[in-house]
Amino acid sequence: MPLRLPELNWTSLITQLHARLPPWLQSLLQRLRHPGWREILGLLALPPALLLLWTLLLIPFTPGISDIRKARDESPTRVLTLDGKELASFKRGNRDWVALDAISPRVIDALIATEDKRFYDHFGIDFYRLGGAFLATLQGDTQGGSTITQQLARNLFPEEIGRRQNINRKLKEAITALKIEALYTKPQILETYLNTVPFLYNAYGIDMGARTYFGKPARELDLLESATLIGMLKGTAYYNPVQNPERARERRNLVLELMARQDKLSASRYEALAKRPLKLDFERQSVEPGEAPHFTAQLKRWLIDWADKNDYDIYTDGLVVVTTLDSRLQKYATRAVEQRGRQLQGIADNAWAGQWRAGHRIVETLIRECKPYAEAIEAGEAPETVLKRLSRDASFLRQLREDKTRVQAGFLAIDPRDGAVRAWVGSRDFADDAWDHVHQARRQPGSTFKPFVYGAAFAQGMKPDDSFLDAPVEIPLGGNEVWRPDDAEPPSNEPMTLATGLALSRNRITAQVMQQVGPARVAHLARAMGVRESKLDEVPSLALGTSPVTLYEMVSAYATIADEGRYRAPYMVARIEDRNGKVLAEFQPSAPERTISAAALDTLVDAMRGVVTRGTGAGVRAWGVKGDLAGKTGTTQGNTDGWFILMHPQLVGGAWVGFNDARITLRSDYWGQGAHSALPIVGDFFARAQGARIVETDARFARAVDDTLLGQLHKWYDSVFGAETPVETPAPPRPAPATEPAASAPQAEASAPEAPPASESAPAEPVAPGSAPLPAGSAPVSAASAPAPSASQPL
Repeated sequence: MPLRLPELNWTSLITQLHARLPPWLQSLLQRLRHPGWREILGLLALPPALLLLWTLLLIPFTPGISDIRKARDESPTRVLTLDGKELASFKRGNRDWVALDAISPRVIDALIATEDKRFYDHFGIDFYRLGGAFLATLQGDTQGGSTITQQLARNLFPEEIGRRQNINRKLKEAITALKIEALYTKPQILETYLNTVPFLYNAYGIDMGARTYFGKPARELDLLESATLIGMLKGTAYYNPVQNPERARERRNLVLELMARQDKLSASRYEALAKRPLKLDFERQSVEPGEAPHFTAQLKRWLIDWADKNDYDIYTDGLVVVTTLDSRLQKYATRAVEQRGRQLQGIADNAWAGQWRAGHRIVETLIRECKPYAEAIEAGEAPETVLKRLSRDASFLRQLREDKTRVQAGFLAIDPRDGAVRAWVGSRDFADDAWDHVHQARRQPGSTFKPFVYGAAFAQGMKPDDSFLDAPVEIPLGGNEVWRPDDAEPPSNEPMTLATGLALSRNRITAQVMQQVGPARVAHLARAMGVRESKLDEVPSLALGTSPVTLYEMVSAYATIADEGRYRAPYMVARIEDRNGKVLAEFQPSAPERTISAAALDTLVDAMRGVVTRGTGAGVRAWGVKGDLAGKTGTTQGNTDGWFILMHPQLVGGAWVGFNDARITLRSDYWGQGAHSALPIVGDFFARAQGARIVETDARFARAVDDTLLGQLHKWYDSVFGAETPVETPAPPRPAPATEPAASAPQAEASAPEAPPASESAPAEPVAPGSAPLPAGSAPVSAASAPAPSASQPL
């Protein structure tokens, strides 16, 4: 039998609930059931009262008076080198602020007729227009009721006011508009509005808009041009006269019609003007990259974070940021990268000209990976048909070759004494490639990683004259896998010292050293010295630089070696001032961190001197670089990456050369080596720096100070009993081992010729398409993808 619920007596239930209410609430409910005129007025006043209350609550969340003043009188941040040269300015967009009297009156007439015909009669909110828009919206015709002042509020403070179409945004917009009207005159509001509106193509403000679309300043705009630009404000992309000319023309004519209704032009003239076509003189506005665009891009990320924490706006507060960059060194670095890049590009073009053809395996692979191929497949075209069509397209193949075989390079210089960044070149040309090959690109460092292996060995008590047999090496990896590192030179089957193994960059010797030390110790030392952002795989092949790292990390680590083994975080800002020159913040070098014992460090530096005096880096002397020098070259398998890092007591500089796609190489066992691709960049840079007396030729590496307790006791003992510290002198330069003859290349522009340095120890093995580049003689390992660059300061 189904269960029946008892029927409820709703009248009785409501009566019981009413009886339990407080007396005052019972009385209120009784009056609402039989309302008088007071109750009716109270109910009608309730929504406006709630709206007023909500508006008052929103006031603290709208821009303040000081924010509005700063936005009206905004001043961009200026970025300077340490010696006072301007590098860049940070502003909201490509804009030149012009006074109202430098803007054509036709622009102002068109603006007021179209956007706010009662502009001079209201105080920020047009209640007539607002009411009309509300009624039109109720009838299904959505209309906006914003005044010019409200639009200005939205343009100046998009984040504070919000972008969603809701009551909160409209109320914040109205409150801010009232504040603006209280602070500024109508002409000032018009001037600010016209200087802050966007016009696409990186053009902000009416003057840049006029120059972009009509090739003239705002003061020279005629009536049709003024109407076209003002018409764009309703939707810059939708009414873009370049992409949508017919739509832009219709909008322009509507602006002219509204002007005729406001008696700004006669009906007959309107009819005549409306028939005319658009006449554009379009030129896209470009942003000048400056002398150090990759450096300033990295700086900007850090500065935004600093400004947010310290309540500054980098676009309006007129900050002056004095960086650690030296304008002269930056100029030398840029010139060296550009010059060497052109020379190597000629070699790459010659090498690929005959190989870049349909049917070549790597060319077919790249075609299948390109955007036109993907778009054709998505449109329904058969894969083989697309491949054949694109392979026959000579223009497409030429563009693909130019894109993929463009030689790239990066360079970084750091003062090892304090960690200050002195020069930073992220690519050959920022406009062609904004990817930063200093701090963003992660590439295998090859033999430039070997100093960490030998440093760890010296720290464990090995000596530079300890020797290993230069013979074939087999290292078990587990799982029945064996690693057989090899060199370009055949085994001599003779003993070779650690010092010689490092100087000549012998992989077989380095692998045996790694066996003795262990990958964990090597990775620990590399991290301590500066390789702190990239993942290091603790495997035997790490000895030959199989884990991808950044040039920034490697130069930072070498700066640690040059500064007595003390790590200092690189930094790029010396101080920040306000627009009046008052110092807001100063930045000092970070406290040094001891990474290796003093004795081991001195031994490592001396061994790295051998790279320059008799090893693979000897060619740098031919550029006229003098003084106490140490460093290391690096070349990855297949000559995919070329490296060279040079240490001087006052400056450490490093370069990387290669291609964005690791499957593309210079196809030359000579030019692909770091000693021939990257070394000339560093040599040219240091030669100019020494020629300008920025870097002293007689400076010497100081002997490392052992700051442990035992080290301090030894130091005290020597000072008391007069023990003399021997002065190290570099070995006299010896002729470098001969290499294969140099291939033909464009004539070098630098004054110093290239000497044929010792061959980097790398077998000439091609890299299979799609595989990661490897250091010479190493087994394949997977390359980690590059994470986003850090924005911290120090970097």
